[in-house]
Amino acid sequence: MPTRPRFSESEILEQYRISLDNAQNQSEIASALAELGYDAETIAQGKALYNKARDAFDANKTEDDETAETYKRWFDLKENLANRYSLDRKKAKVIFRKDEVTKEKLGVTGILPKAYVNWLETVKKFYSVALSDTDIQAKLARLKITPEHLDETNQLITEVEAARSDYLREVGESQNATKVKDSALAELDDWMRDFYAVAKIALDDKPQLLEALGKFVRS
Repeated sequence: MPTRPRFSESEILEQYRISLDNAQNQSEIASALAELGYDAETIAQGKALYNKARDAFDANKTEDDETAETYKRWFDLKENLANRYSLDRKKAKVIFRKDEVTKEKLGVTGILPKAYVNWLETVKKFYSVALSDTDIQAKLARLKITPEHLDETNQLITEVEAARSDYLREVGESQNATKVKDSALAELDDWMRDFYAVAKIALDDKPQLLEALGKFVRS
């Protein structure tokens, strides 16, 4: 049994736009529909629902784009931080190879956590401890982990945290925009189902006019 083709939301909206425009502007269609209660005022109601759905669709797409942009910024900053910390961690292990106490203080013992929150806490601990201890700084400087480098990386941590906050905010806004869009589309879908059902009856003796409403018929 053949399956019905699936259309994207943008394709469905375009079909609805064409249907409503032609129902409003094609005099023969407008006249036939008006006889069954779909006069200019009723079609205007459908147009209003279409505009509402279109606006919600566009707003949702904008939010999705912004979510993607903020994710990329967070990801890029996080990768930069991860690369910096990975090298600094290796250097610290060499410098404090015989100093288990300092390695423990810096958090460079054991396995580096993979979960983001735990990983970031480990990274923050390293730079926080190093920045607060001039003796550790002096030893780290031997392998070019300077106080300036520590400050820059600590600032990078702040940027990573801010970028993640931006990303999660955009995720929430995108999810809300999706709900608004889905609700508006469902309302429009329901109205259009009734519209098409009436249009088929109104144009029963002129089936080719249904093509102007986006409903193709066999010749």
